[in-house]
Amino acid sequence: MTTANGPAEDTRPLSAREWIELLFDEGSFDEQYTGIPTPDPLRFEDSQPYPERLEEARRKTGDSEAVVTGSARIGGFRVIVAVSDFRFIGGSMGYVVGERVAHAMDRAEEAKIPFVAVTCSGGARMQEGMVALIQLAKTTAAAARLHEAGIPMISVLANPTTGGVFASYGTQADVLIAEAGALIGFAGPRVRAVHDEGDDRETLYAEDLQGYGQVDLVAPRQQLRDQLLTVVSLMQRTAGPDPDRLPPPVEVRGQDRGWTVVERARDPERPRALHYIRALASDFVPLRGDRSGEDDPALVGGLARLGDTNVVVIGQERGDMDLKGRRHDGRVSPAGYRKAKRLMLLADRLRLPLITFVDTPGARDGISDEQAGLAASISDCLTTMASITTPSVAVVIGEGGSGGALALTWADRILMQQNAMYAITSPEGAAAILFRDRERAPEVAEALGVSAGDIHKLGIIDAVVPEPAGGAHLDPEGAVRLLRPELRRALADAMRGRGSQRRNRRERRLREIGLPHEESAAFLRNIGDVLGDLGGAIGSRLRRRGGQPEAGGAEGGPASAETEHPEAAPSRT
Repeated sequence: MTTANGPAEDTRPLSAREWIELLFDEGSFDEQYTGIPTPDPLRFEDSQPYPERLEEARRKTGDSEAVVTGSARIGGFRVIVAVSDFRFIGGSMGYVVGERVAHAMDRAEEAKIPFVAVTCSGGARMQEGMVALIQLAKTTAAAARLHEAGIPMISVLANPTTGGVFASYGTQADVLIAEAGALIGFAGPRVRAVHDEGDDRETLYAEDLQGYGQVDLVAPRQQLRDQLLTVVSLMQRTAGPDPDRLPPPVEVRGQDRGWTVVERARDPERPRALHYIRALASDFVPLRGDRSGEDDPALVGGLARLGDTNVVVIGQERGDMDLKGRRHDGRVSPAGYRKAKRLMLLADRLRLPLITFVDTPGARDGISDEQAGLAASISDCLTTMASITTPSVAVVIGEGGSGGALALTWADRILMQQNAMYAITSPEGAAAILFRDRERAPEVAEALGVSAGDIHKLGIIDAVVPEPAGGAHLDPEGAVRLLRPELRRALADAMRGRGSQRRNRRERRLREIGLPHEESAAFLRNIGDVLGDLGGAIGSRLRRRGGQPEAGGAEGGPASAETEHPEAAPSRT
């Protein structure tokens, strides 16, 4: 926490060894990459020659450079770490720091285990000039390889974290955890004073940046280990639910339609996304922000554990009655959709299943939202949902309002609660457009087919999830009990097959919607027959010419059958 005069917590910079002792399992650290010599490219001298300054820092800290790298464990999980030491020339990054960090990232990629950076730095090292500045590009390039390889990356931003370290590998992490009261920013107070932009404040602290969605978690120093351990554990790939151990589906009886469903879906006491996430998950770490300066409270999400399965969750959160204004009744802004896209890509990169909870009357559509790129942000979410290969499940838990809801819906498996609704637009809006009379909304709701049963008949959703008698708002915990097995069943189904197969199935399903069921089936059969005949003709021609069709080609059938989603056990060995 902070006061008007600065941090209230004890945030004196710790040494690298103190951070290692605080965060990681006792005796687990194995130091590596110590033999890289420090260059003096400029023969730099200020109050003393650069080599003398280095020797002084080495005597003071007992370490050879401003970062200590190696392997360690946290809660038994293996990790590769790079820990800054502010006492060594302000934790500044020169050639050796950049090399050590890049080598450590390479090792994390090779070993396929998470990389943890603990940053505490004033920035790039002035005494090495452009050689130091280039280390920003070097370390971010190494971080990019980690992302491409799907290796989890976590940063712990300690006091202070500024300059080139913050503007390079420090912010490239999938999850940013900040020490409470830490001074964090690209420009420190001295640099900002030089430029004198007339800002009201000289410094920004961790809590300030969290409010702008630039940091995910803020915790006091003594709680950072627990936060880090939870995040590391939730980023491990795990097996999905065992479908053979799930109870049989519960049949939905007495499905209401039309305006009755609309009223139940909108009931202010109906359980919302955060209620379901917290009730279904044994662990949940919320992640904040779109990383462009905003955090929309109407869009929540983060890392979670459902049963024994680690997942990424996203939800449109309408909030309790007293929070509806702040959450805009679940109307998501462009920043919220950018945050959703960030979480979708995180799930895909780490190969964690994605679960979305859909509940919005529609996107936030003010002029400022249009100016901020509302349409593009919705389109980006639709594109991302269509292109990811990690397993995905969407659950419509309340109101599915137009494109603002669809942006989070198109998953491998789509569930809809019995008294949820989905519509091209609100019944009131449709009545105003079609009849110039909002009072005809109940009539239009019936005609639009907004109920779960109606949507299921169109083939848009996979299953209708039963609710307690009278609706989920009358028994929220009962609604959780009914949703849990259906969600686990959908997750098990979604995790079957390869990523490319999942993506192709989603697209194929989109192409089928709109045709009557019988016509759709016949159309697909005809296409299959045509392709089969074409494949046979090609195969015959190749044989006549003495060639052979490729394995998995038209005549040989698919190259391989569907396999289970590849999983990796947590790295505790």
